[in-house]
Amino acid sequence: MSTPSLAEDSRGTLLVTGGSRGIGAAVVRQGSAAGYDVAFTYVRERAAADALIAEIAAAGRRAIAIPADVAGEDDIVAAFLAVDDAFGPLTGLVNNAGIVGATCRVEGIEREMLERVFAVNVIGTMLCCREAVRRMSTAQGGSGGAIVNLSSRAADIGGGGVYVHYAASKGAIDSLTIGLATEVAAEGIRVNAVAPGLILTEIHAPGRLEKLVPSVPMKRAGTADEVAETILWLLSPASSYVTGAVLDVGGGR
Repeated sequence: MSTPSLAEDSRGTLLVTGGSRGIGAAVVRQGSAAGYDVAFTYVRERAAADALIAEIAAAGRRAIAIPADVAGEDDIVAAFLAVDDAFGPLTGLVNNAGIVGATCRVEGIEREMLERVFAVNVIGTMLCCREAVRRMSTAQGGSGGAIVNLSSRAADIGGGGVYVHYAASKGAIDSLTIGLATEVAAEGIRVNAVAPGLILTEIHAPGRLEKLVPSVPMKRAGTADEVAETILWLLSPASSYVTGAVLDVGGGR
């Protein structure tokens, strides 16, 4: 049996921001395996992006990597146009790109860092949602789709003493998810969020996971694949009556 080289068995087109490593890369791999044509953005991780593309191509699937900083509107618009050209209509968006910023108390926050965190985590996510809705909404000639935003358990915990700025940016993502879900529910678009807890990725400062794992009821950190599985479920028809939800993936913490 020949391996499909085009989109003949595709579940649609999926765009993942920040997809070259961590949770984003896990979503790219699982999305490709599920049958999506996958595009993902990256900023600096060119080697990792190329390796991920090669891995997916070896499995007979299609993927493209797009250099784009979601803090910039021009980069976002160009990324969506690249997806249009490569794969056609967008059916899924995962807003994964995000940064923590400096570890500090509120009185130590510097404006430049704060602006960068909100530019990436909040403004970038909102602009990506804008571009997705313009393509997916049945009110604008689209065929519907699903958006999954990356929140964080920090939005509820607060991040006191470490990164209140990051927690606040993820609180904004929760509000965006609920509001946008209501706005486009009748236009064929479902909007949900996943709020990871302590996950084995590079985002954590050295030693942080080891220090906090005892506070997790399940007594372990989660994996990027476990978060990605939840995201893929929210993208899939299996969650067809789920919208406006923020699902915790935090081992009970």
